[in-house]
Amino acid sequence: MKTLAAYACDPLQSRGRRFEEPVAPTRSDFQRDRDRIVHSSAFRRLVYKTQVFVNHEGDLFRTRLTHSLEVAQLGRSIARSLGLEEDLVEAICLAHDLGHTPFGHAGQDALNECMRLHGGFEHNLQSLRVVDRLEERYPAFDGLNLTFETREGILKHCSRSNAQLINEREPAGVAQRFLDGTQPSLEAQLCNLADAIAYNAHDVDDGVRSGLITMIQLRDAVPLFAHYYEATLRDWPALAVPEAQRKLLYESIRRMLSDQVYDVIGHSRLQIESCGVKSVQEVRHCGRLLMGFSEEMKIRSQALKQFLLRQLYRHPQVMQTMESAQQVVHDLFAAYMVEPERMKPRFVQRAQAADTLGERARVVADFVAGMTDRYAAREHERITGLQLLGAG
Repeated sequence: MKTLAAYACDPLQSRGRRFEEPVAPTRSDFQRDRDRIVHSSAFRRLVYKTQVFVNHEGDLFRTRLTHSLEVAQLGRSIARSLGLEEDLVEAICLAHDLGHTPFGHAGQDALNECMRLHGGFEHNLQSLRVVDRLEERYPAFDGLNLTFETREGILKHCSRSNAQLINEREPAGVAQRFLDGTQPSLEAQLCNLADAIAYNAHDVDDGVRSGLITMIQLRDAVPLFAHYYEATLRDWPALAVPEAQRKLLYESIRRMLSDQVYDVIGHSRLQIESCGVKSVQEVRHCGRLLMGFSEEMKIRSQALKQFLLRQLYRHPQVMQTMESAQQVVHDLFAAYMVEPERMKPRFVQRAQAADTLGERARVVADFVAGMTDRYAAREHERITGLQLLGAG
């Protein structure tokens, strides 16, 4: 029997679902949310969506699915130490990337360009759209009908203009905090941190595995990594030989990951105590985020993030692939706008029922965003006759 802290979200005190449902006899509302997410089509598609490397580039690189599982594992570990609601944290972590396009951020940027005259595209908003509308599993409603608390955590970022639009449909709902300056639950705050910790660590692993960056580069340019790399060699000097480089990398990353987790736990506990919050409502109105890194760890983690941006995400080989990926998204969007009947039947029906060009564009964006890397590549080749990416 787990004991929740006073400032944790209690499933018995949830703000509920948009459509009322009977209480499950054996599961809490947050457990039920997690299960609905895991069984969703959007969750399964994450296995073939890019994290950094496109699906055809290798079998062992992270995908959006494995990334989401790693985020959930980190989130639960931290939540347990702070007395937060683990099932809620897991649900948010597993759902946070459901709206991501194929081809990672390159795909999102391309789709945003395609939608620039029709409200733009942002994957956090799309993740909420997936769980609120696009999943089709239940006869009584569209979407997964998740609790307010899970939906709040999924909507990590939101512009004021988009928040106003959401608030018109759902007054005082999940977008209200972006208008009145209140904070999300600690569970939602935690998921943002678990996301950052996970992708910094596993992108180091995938980057070195790919050969695009090296441990020597990391040691020389990233103090955070250098500290754990050197400590590992002091403790395990035998790992200096070429045959042991994988173990050296894994142990360095493991130590870096662990210390970031412990830093978040220690710093966040101090922040919670200093603010004196005793309830979720007090968390929302305390005036600042309470979950976070210490100042020193924040600076060192940011340096790692900047290194990955320069040396991995903007590496010429990655950029070349991403340029091709963006062309795929642009071409698919243009083709479906002209011939919406090329889409799956349920999207064809929605496009035909659209009253405006903007509504049709949103249907097309929903369809393209839901594609996996390989499905998008195959569809692009089928429509254009060009093979810009390995279609598998």
